[in-house]
Amino acid sequence: MRPLHPPKPCFTPSLALPWRAFPSRSFASAAVHRQAEILDNLINRAKVRTTLRDDHQIPNIDHTHPQSKIHQVESRNPVSPFLQDSFGRKHDYLRISLTEKCNLRCFYCMPEEGVDLAPKSHILTDDEIFRLAKLFVRSGVSKIRLTGGEPTVRQGILNIVERLSTLRPLGLKAIGMTSNGIALHRKLPQFVANGLTHLNLSLDTLDPHKFEIMTRRPGHQAVLQSLEAALASGLESVKLNVVVINGLNDYEVMDFVEMTKSKDIAVRFIEFMPFSGNKWDKSKIVPSAELLGRVLARHPSTQKISDLGNDTARSYKVPGYKGSFGFISSMSDHFCGTCNRLRVTADGQIKVCLFDGTEVSLRDQMRRGASDDELLHVIGHAVGNKKAKHAGMENIDVLQNRPMILIGARSRPRHLHMRHHHSTAAPPPVPSLTHIDGTGRPKIVDVSAKPVSQRSATAVGTIKLNPIAFELLGPAAHPPDRGDVDDNAVGKARSKGDVLLVAQLAAIMASKKTSDLIPLCHPIPINNVSVTFKADESTCSVSCEATVQCEGRTGVEMEALTSVSVGLLTVWDMLKAVAGKEMSISGIKVVKKSGGRSGDFTRA
Repeated sequence: MRPLHPPKPCFTPSLALPWRAFPSRSFASAAVHRQAEILDNLINRAKVRTTLRDDHQIPNIDHTHPQSKIHQVESRNPVSPFLQDSFGRKHDYLRISLTEKCNLRCFYCMPEEGVDLAPKSHILTDDEIFRLAKLFVRSGVSKIRLTGGEPTVRQGILNIVERLSTLRPLGLKAIGMTSNGIALHRKLPQFVANGLTHLNLSLDTLDPHKFEIMTRRPGHQAVLQSLEAALASGLESVKLNVVVINGLNDYEVMDFVEMTKSKDIAVRFIEFMPFSGNKWDKSKIVPSAELLGRVLARHPSTQKISDLGNDTARSYKVPGYKGSFGFISSMSDHFCGTCNRLRVTADGQIKVCLFDGTEVSLRDQMRRGASDDELLHVIGHAVGNKKAKHAGMENIDVLQNRPMILIGARSRPRHLHMRHHHSTAAPPPVPSLTHIDGTGRPKIVDVSAKPVSQRSATAVGTIKLNPIAFELLGPAAHPPDRGDVDDNAVGKARSKGDVLLVAQLAAIMASKKTSDLIPLCHPIPINNVSVTFKADESTCSVSCEATVQCEGRTGVEMEALTSVSVGLLTVWDMLKAVAGKEMSISGIKVVKKSGGRSGDFTRA
């Protein structure tokens, strides 16, 4: 077959992404610039893909440009301005996680030590899921995918699918589900009868023994049974998701491609992505371009299948094969410019990007009595803050973001502080406490996944004395005559030694004992502690400054605060005989910090 090359991307004003009306000319001007940015992004992406095809001489089966397809879809199913971000992207695809639970333990999805399960009361109810789904569909969402955890372990999931199917008159066109297939094959006919149209199965290896290594559980045969049942079920689409790990299952890529010879299935090879606790490493990634090269070496006549504008996968087909295969290149060639996806986690947080730890709780808003209009404004603010693209593979915040399995569950969300432009907008959610679990009981924060880095913190505080106590600070101090002070008290204070020297030693020792004093603090190997005292005669006060440094996985703010506190308390103890009723301690605070994911800061 003579290779066919599509024409160079050409964008006309009629194909420009539409933008919503803004209340002022300045906003409109900003929107125009943002539209230009996103258009350039699309053009560049199209050029990259055209170059990849040309390099490998892959014929394209359909030359219709993705941008025109987006335009055609949008003209048939308008999307509410609340689901449009500042870069012109329209979000008509919603992924709803039903549970944090899973019957497998895939290492790239769940940390080896497991995850804390949220109380049932924190998970969205069936009615809350349906309410959000209905609101999103009314606003322009045409496809909903149910995820987890493993969605099939949720009680009542068949009823949820059936209820979602009633939203078709409002514009819902597809109900999909992503499953590991372990417990699916017996329930699949009922799922289809209740309205399920699309199914993605996860299977990373065709080797049963390697399956147990990757998932830490048996069940390989059950997944294959679910696959066969899905292909015979009449579903509109059946896809197989394969996470490719260098040196582990990358050599099986050709075996998966051969599955498409006799099965009408779309196999999608997914690059290994970084999430909290999954021990991600750049060396474990096999770039999609490299995998495509392997396929072309065996099947040089491979054809490129035209993708829809919002597809995450670049799809290909071996001539004569029933199915197809594709690549999801989240790391090596992101598709952020055409992203149309939003996520609602099992505990009701909206995530506008898989790799962004920022979350807003829709559950809390609903349980506070927010109306649909108020919910829509909250959603609109979250969508409006979506970034143009996620960070590069080496800069993604895997510490702040959830583990993959908890994209459908609970973690420590970095709540989005929203700028409200509407009086009907609901207030932002209250940030959660990291040392309290879902039942309200204390817990120590797991820092095992954090990288070791250089950290430091500086804290200060002040103690106010009376003149007699101030004169007793030094070892040879001679207080002035004062008739109302007992000489025995002065002698007792003086007998304790150099006040500030003893306080300095106490402050240093206290910083090293912080974890013994504060029950949920981690014991940290401290590299250096610097403590200084400054006496101010004009105010009869002494200020203390402590700087603590370490190389570790968590900060040393608590160590610096403990050092200052104990240092000032030691001054108090040594001088209480002459000033116990007059001294006061104040202003203890962290004034400087460096290192860690939250960045550096200096208090003004």
